[in-house]
Amino acid sequence: MSPAWHAVRVDQVALERARSGDELAFGELTGPYRRELLVHCYRLLGSLTDAEDALQETLLAAWRGLPGFAGRASLRTWLYRIATNQCLNARRAASRRLPAEPVPPFQPPEPTQRGEITWLQPFPDAQLDGIADSAPGPEARYQASEAVELAFVASLQRMPPRQAATLVLRDVLGFDSGEVASMLGASLTAVKGTLQRARAAAGRPGDEAGARPGSARERDLARRFADAYVTADIDGVVALLTDDAWLSMPPAPHQYHGTAAIRSMLAASFRHRGDRRLYLVPAQANTQPALAGYLSDPGRAAAYPAGLFVLTMAGPRIRAMTRFHLDELYPRFGLPESLPEPG
Repeated sequence: MSPAWHAVRVDQVALERARSGDELAFGELTGPYRRELLVHCYRLLGSLTDAEDALQETLLAAWRGLPGFAGRASLRTWLYRIATNQCLNARRAASRRLPAEPVPPFQPPEPTQRGEITWLQPFPDAQLDGIADSAPGPEARYQASEAVELAFVASLQRMPPRQAATLVLRDVLGFDSGEVASMLGASLTAVKGTLQRARAAAGRPGDEAGARPGSARERDLARRFADAYVTADIDGVVALLTDDAWLSMPPAPHQYHGTAAIRSMLAASFRHRGDRRLYLVPAQANTQPALAGYLSDPGRAAAYPAGLFVLTMAGPRIRAMTRFHLDELYPRFGLPESLPEPG
């Protein structure tokens, strides 16, 4: 018995067990795909919280629909079809859960603009382990790291839902056009037209690339940013930015474009911090450097979450700072809920 044949045989046995109601067998079948399906849902929804919900709905729909799975497509393709349609339904739903705009603890300066994607959340790199090299198909046009960066995920949120789904299935995951048409219940001609419009909206793969994830230059730039930010050195922070840099703060809609606007926001934020100590702990999100903030509390001997920075690099500088005010997500990144203050 060859190993390959044995693997197929075991899958068929597990499939029959799952069809008969064996939940453990269903877990064996779907377990290898759960992480990549979570990433898929995150790309389409832009929110880790919503992606986790969509994944659970996908698995529930797959469990219920397993008796009707005829095997004409692979199990992976079938699961992607279910997950994609769950996400499309979620994006179209009028009742989609959108975050409330937070009340800032100080009066911020007038923003350059008010962002529309307030539901955007970071994605922990630990959830990418084991799928980054194996998930894309041979026709994928995006590298795995590019396809989860914040700028790309945000661009998907601005597209009509079917455009976003077509681009992800075709150019990120590498399914061929016929498979995508079957998944979306569309004609081949419609898929080709939708893909063309989505590609035009997204731009060319690699246009947003700076230092590659984990490079020494990237780590050094993040360290210099942390040093300047912790010491409230506005000039030091601004010196690391591109002239057209952006600062955004989901779920707050405020966005600041350019060094002058960012400088004014930093000044207001640092004044509000006052004499309290700020700590920045290295993290990884969206294959980009991240820094988890902790702010000291004068009344308690600990520092508590104060926003998770995700930095977008452009060569030797920072093109975008996204500060997520989502302290409840810290545990998803393996971050502590507080830091003890040094004695």
